[in-house]
Amino acid sequence: MTAHPRGETPDPAAENDEDREDAGTGAAGTPGTADADGAPDADPAGASEEADEAGAVAPEEPEGAAGTEETAGSTAGAQDAEQAPGAAGLSEAEAELAAQRELRRRIEQRKAEKDGPIEAGTKLSGPAADLLAAVRAVESGEKSGAAFFDSPASAPAPRRTVPAPVPARPSPTPERPAARVASPEAAASVASVLAGGGAPGTLAGPAAATLGEQAADLLRQDPWQLLSVPGVRPEQADGFARALLGAECGPDDERRTAALVAWLLERAALRGHTALDADAVREGLAGFAVTDPGAAVENAVAEGVVLVFQEGVDATGEPEASEESAEHPDDAEGAEDGAGGDEEPVQVLLGLDRYALAEESLADGLARLVNSCEKGADWADAAAAAPSPSAAELIRTAATAGLVVHSGGESARAEPAALIAAAHGLGLRALGTTHSTDGLRRLTDAVGDPRSAATLSALLSGESGHGRDADGAFALDLLVVLDAPQLDVETAAMLVESLADGTRLVLSGDPGVLGSAGAGRVFADVIAARACPHVVSRTPDPGPIGELVSGIGIGELAQVEAPGKEVVIVPVRDAGEAVHRTVQLVADSVPRAIGVPSADTQVITVGHGGSAGTKALNTALKQRLNPGPGRFGGFDPGDRVVHVPAPGRAVPGSVVSADAEGLHLDCGGTPVVVPPDRVESSVRHSWALSAHQAAGMRWPAAVVVLPGDAAQGLSRPWVYTAFSRGERHLSVVHGVDQALPHAVAEVPAQERTTRLRPLLEALPTPDAS
Repeated sequence: MTAHPRGETPDPAAENDEDREDAGTGAAGTPGTADADGAPDADPAGASEEADEAGAVAPEEPEGAAGTEETAGSTAGAQDAEQAPGAAGLSEAEAELAAQRELRRRIEQRKAEKDGPIEAGTKLSGPAADLLAAVRAVESGEKSGAAFFDSPASAPAPRRTVPAPVPARPSPTPERPAARVASPEAAASVASVLAGGGAPGTLAGPAAATLGEQAADLLRQDPWQLLSVPGVRPEQADGFARALLGAECGPDDERRTAALVAWLLERAALRGHTALDADAVREGLAGFAVTDPGAAVENAVAEGVVLVFQEGVDATGEPEASEESAEHPDDAEGAEDGAGGDEEPVQVLLGLDRYALAEESLADGLARLVNSCEKGADWADAAAAAPSPSAAELIRTAATAGLVVHSGGESARAEPAALIAAAHGLGLRALGTTHSTDGLRRLTDAVGDPRSAATLSALLSGESGHGRDADGAFALDLLVVLDAPQLDVETAAMLVESLADGTRLVLSGDPGVLGSAGAGRVFADVIAARACPHVVSRTPDPGPIGELVSGIGIGELAQVEAPGKEVVIVPVRDAGEAVHRTVQLVADSVPRAIGVPSADTQVITVGHGGSAGTKALNTALKQRLNPGPGRFGGFDPGDRVVHVPAPGRAVPGSVVSADAEGLHLDCGGTPVVVPPDRVESSVRHSWALSAHQAAGMRWPAAVVVLPGDAAQGLSRPWVYTAFSRGERHLSVVHGVDQALPHAVAEVPAQERTTRLRPLLEALPTPDAS
């Protein structure tokens, strides 16, 4: 690695390793050497910038939408996986909503085929019977789901049947809206109610879209329904309720406590959780002045706002089994406290039905694939011809299993590509999917056939792929999902529901990277449950960057030799100097010393806010690289941007022009038109991205910015993800001192509470015969 002393011009390559050592603040075990190409800095960074109003660079959260920090979506990032004939005119959001309804209908149909549930009152009495009836009513659809779904009044979409395989649709030119728009009449009615409660009129559209056409009546009856609108906080909903209800309003109003329970679980979903421990929910309620949190939870369960689950826990604290519980939450915990020595302790979880349905459907679907696979006998020659031992192992394993997990770094992506090629050689219909268009390009290059690769969102929306069979399932024999750690539970459920019996599914990815933007940890849960064979690649990532990243993956920030300035660090004192040197690196040093142009260099930082967050860095980089007045809603032709058509999806591109239709973008050669009302929420400058936004993509050079106030946002997965985005060069603008090696060694991935692992562990294994 190369380190630049303060006050010297950072070498184009001299901005990358997360330690600053030459300045006396380097990471432990990571020495630096003076930059041979560096020249005295004629323009030293100015005085320290103002402190960020938040006090620190806001750490990016795994649940956040991958392209827009303000986008707080609970909608799955994937598009509708199964469009009905004649539904070509549906928007992405409508198609996705239809898919979720279809998913719900299928789950209910499968449940109906099993032994019927215990009828409330036959074997239970009192509150337990009432709670059982409430939970079953929500499950069966008898009780309205208006608190959870965008369109409670809409009937479930009918089963989609396709008479013949449907050809893939070309990518549309205009952007499809990612959010449902309320009717003007509904928005006007809501605006009137909001005005009466002193709430801003700008919430009228989002509230009507979230609550449906009857939003105005719902808000009059229950003002705390406003909490279901993204961006609204409890104190704001409380003020609105006080203005409407007056003396009737109180902190223990059952309407308020039920809305708070749902809000806490929605917020948890943004952090990746699909369920929360009941104690955590009660603690959260206590923080909002609820005097009896236990009674509030009971009421939320009785009203069908949340579902209750009991998780059996063994002596080590690991879940052993999972079953939905209709028992009183406090009763369940009391049973735990009074259990005898032979009884296992019970963990009570609360969850929203959308995630419960998704996890149960996914577990059932994965079990179906595991048990319906026919062992192949024709793969031996393909395995023998594999380009590497790890590729041969993957091919042999996929030949005998319906579900396979494959893990490895960037170089290991060649192994799923070899599997796809081998399947084609056997006459099978095989397809690989990626999280991003950049990943798609790399997979296409590896496979050599553009028809054998697609982005996951394009496959689910029907824009790419091999079409569907007569039952509406993908016409595939093998599906390989790369970038699997980015797979959230709702997207995974829709995907698996679209796979026919006998289809082989391979989940491939790097377990060291940051997790999905949506709720769940599908890849990690499948690995932990040991529900299928797990092939671990033995192919290392080459070069100094590969060596550095491999060490980070096991908690070591080790010294690496970088004779070609592949890894360079630049120590900085404060956020102002960090911004200054970042601009210098991108605009001058990296192009001059490394030969990578500014357009192929990506800046990555910890968060969006703060003095050296993505907003501040993008402002500075635009002034240097593409100055302009921002005449198109803050954008100018040539601006580098990221387009977020749906939460969790970030598509890099550049601004071409703008007119009455909207902002015209070029996204990897595909023209995209973003309507004017969507520009502010779905388009951002992207010279600088967060690590979550950069996941699944790589660039020839990466500049990772670590200002001092970013230390609290660092973790091993974050460092691993950020440092592995550069193919040829990595520069680290380093101002966090020992916080970097501490994060690598001591701060693992944030745990997510999910139910998928115990559900998978409880499933029957395939026949040994």
